[in-house]
Amino acid sequence: MRTKQFAVIGIGRFGESLIHELRRMNHQVLAIDTDEDRFENIAAVATHAVQADSTDEKTLRALDIQSFHSVIVAIGGDLEASILTVLTLQEIGVNKIIAKAQNEMHGKVLEKMGVDIVLYPERDMAIRLARSLSASNIIEQIELSTEFGITEFKAPKSFAGRSLAQLRLPNKLKITILAVKSGERIKVTPSADYVINEGDILLAFGSNRFLEKLGNLIDG
Repeated sequence: MRTKQFAVIGIGRFGESLIHELRRMNHQVLAIDTDEDRFENIAAVATHAVQADSTDEKTLRALDIQSFHSVIVAIGGDLEASILTVLTLQEIGVNKIIAKAQNEMHGKVLEKMGVDIVLYPERDMAIRLARSLSASNIIEQIELSTEFGITEFKAPKSFAGRSLAQLRLPNKLKITILAVKSGERIKVTPSADYVINEGDILLAFGSNRFLEKLGNLIDG
């Protein structure tokens, strides 16, 4: 994996967790926050940590932040600081801006501003937890966007001995099976005549609405 440079603005719980994970993946991370106390836990982890005002254009230019692969605005409860930071980053010409939204209204503002990716960490985690609790066969769910996602699930007894053609998932739910894992064997883009075994792990792509219906189907 090629090493990339990221900047994380706002070192709350989300920002700190993100920095730890990016560093674990051997990427370079610049951590920025106005609160000096927050650097105690992250200074030894981040490649570089700076106490700075993220709405100050001169400061951000001095950090050469426009040359970074992506900048993640993970500011906590200060919505004004979040929005002004995004505006400043856009003015500088940052290549890719990712921002954490505190609520739906904040998210809509960020989207209208042209932020590349708007994150809803608390909401998305709650949705994933609720779905995993309600559908015991669901292993993992990833929302690629507000419209589409990927679901990893264990094949229920009702799928065993039936081919993908017989299950008719693309017809019933407009879902595409990307891969099937049977024991240690993985079949990528399986053909329609592939027969499912009980306990097989399937990877499905489709709209979030139909993936939710899939969850109901395999637990029914």
